Formats: sequence, structure tokens, C-alpha cells
Amino acid sequence: MTPVRRHAEPVDVHLLLRRNGAAGPEVLLLRRAGAVYAAGMWHLPSGHLDGPHEDVVDALVREAREETGVVIERADVRAAVTVHHRSPRGGARVGFFFAVHRWRGAPEIREPAVCDGMDWFPLDALPSPMVAYCRAGLDAYGSGARLALHFQEPGDPVAYARESDRLRLVPEGGTP
Repeated sequence: MTPVRRHAEPVDVHLLLRRNGAAGPEVLLLRRAGAVYAAGMWHLPSGHLDGPHEDVVDALVREAREETGVVIERADVRAAVTVHHRSPRGGARVGFFFAVHRWRGAPEIREPAVCDGMDWFPLDALPSPMVAYCRAGLDAYGSGARLALHFQEPGDPVAYARESDRLRLVPEGGTP
């Protein structure tokens, strides 16, 4: 019997820091910079879990403080959507997207070596170029989905492009 290779995918957390703007709901985005994946593209504040001792909410609270300086209480974190993603190079990951409407402090760039821009954008007028995986999470969230798949194909761009959008929403099951 051939042993089954099990998934060992990174777990990401993504912060939808939301506020009400003049034209409706807005979300805070960062522009990636330096020697990082997707430099020059917009993305939500995000990161990975720091080992098996950290849960996804703790990771979100930590990453928010590290990247933007805002302080978030666990009680103010709301599940938004989960996205199972595969990059154009074939690497898969699971991203937990969380919406936060209350925080302390003014957002600021706290990691200038990996972020050269920060701004608020309306949810219905997102900037370009934007990381396709991040855009998939925002689009799934905007549709009200709780779970989405975003499996890119080899040759797809890292940046969101409507013609190669791979977002697939998973319908909810209802009551048993």
C-alpha cells in the first residue's frame, strides 16, 4: 500500500479593517514592497501563525499590531470568509479572513521594509494591482460567502485579472 501524502499547508490570517467612508464601507490595504512576494501589489494586512501555540485570532491580533500599529481586542474579531488557495506555482494554503470594525490607534506603516503604502479603499472600488488571492477573499466576503476556493492555474498572474479569476464560492449547507 502506497502511503498517502497529506496536506501540510500554511495557514494565513487576513485583516479586513473596516470603516464607513463617504462612499460606503472601506477597507485598509497595504502595498507590498522590497524583496517580498508580490512587491508593488496591494494586499490586506496579513500573516502566518507563529507555531502550534498560536490560534488564528491571536495571530490576527498580533499581525495587526506588527503591521499597522492598531490594537484589536479578541472580542472585536469577526469571522468573514475562509479561502482555500493554490498559487500559479502550485503551492496551496488556507486563509482565514476576519472583519474588524473596532480598534484602538491610527493605522500606520510599521514595517517599511516590506510595505511602502497604506490607504483606505471602498470595497466596490479596489485598487490595482492587487494580489489575486487577497482579491478573491474580498470578493467572496462581499458576496456573503463563508467558504471559497481560489485554485489558480500555472501561468495565471499573481495580480488579480478579471479574465483569469479563479474564485469559486462554496454554497452553505443549511440546517441538517
